[in-house]
Amino acid sequence: MVSIAGIAKGSGMIAPDMATMLVYIFTDAKIPQAALQAELSRLCDLSFNCITVDSDTSTSDSLMLCATGASGVEVADSAEFSQALEAVMLDLAHQVVRDGEGATKFVEIQITGAATDAEAKVHGLAIANSPLVKTAIAGEDPNWGRIVMAIGKSGAEADRDLLSISFGDVLVAEKGWVSPSYREEDGAAQMSRDEITIKVDLGLAAGKCTVWTCDLTHQYITINADYRS
Repeated sequence: MVSIAGIAKGSGMIAPDMATMLVYIFTDAKIPQAALQAELSRLCDLSFNCITVDSDTSTSDSLMLCATGASGVEVADSAEFSQALEAVMLDLAHQVVRDGEGATKFVEIQITGAATDAEAKVHGLAIANSPLVKTAIAGEDPNWGRIVMAIGKSGAEADRDLLSISFGDVLVAEKGWVSPSYREEDGAAQMSRDEITIKVDLGLAAGKCTVWTCDLTHQYITINADYRS
């Protein structure tokens, strides 16, 4: 038996790479430093580097993983340890997003069918960081045109006529056009939820990525306009 525990601080000025984000994770597992660093870097790209609150960054971004070895249990090349560490890191990353300044909705954006995984991430973050997308989510507006706009401005490869977009399990658009089965009230019902899933398939190849964000509300403006640092 080994233990993993973590603490994360957020949650404004949060975007990958350089954010006002401090994360400390501790385990009593026994593992070489190089192996631990490699696993941390790999999982960071799937968790903390896939979240954004407002696209802004600062100078304090730190993620530290410390292994004391106190348990005496060797976990190098252990799939169970990797899975447990990933679960802890994803949970902490999601908590940072849920605690976003003024946030009322937790949003998962699933990108599939991109040219590469890297380009899928570009598209996902373009959607997640779009003020028009984030305010539509705050207003519970199933405005799929704003999703298309964000994809178009991302700079990554896309073809409008191949796009499919879903809100939750509701197919909104396919092959670049509104789906014949789509009803506005179904899309609105999905957007009224506290947790929203937006799915985009680009129809190009097998690239995929999932990113997480929150909505942009009046409260975010209040928090960031009503004080001086």
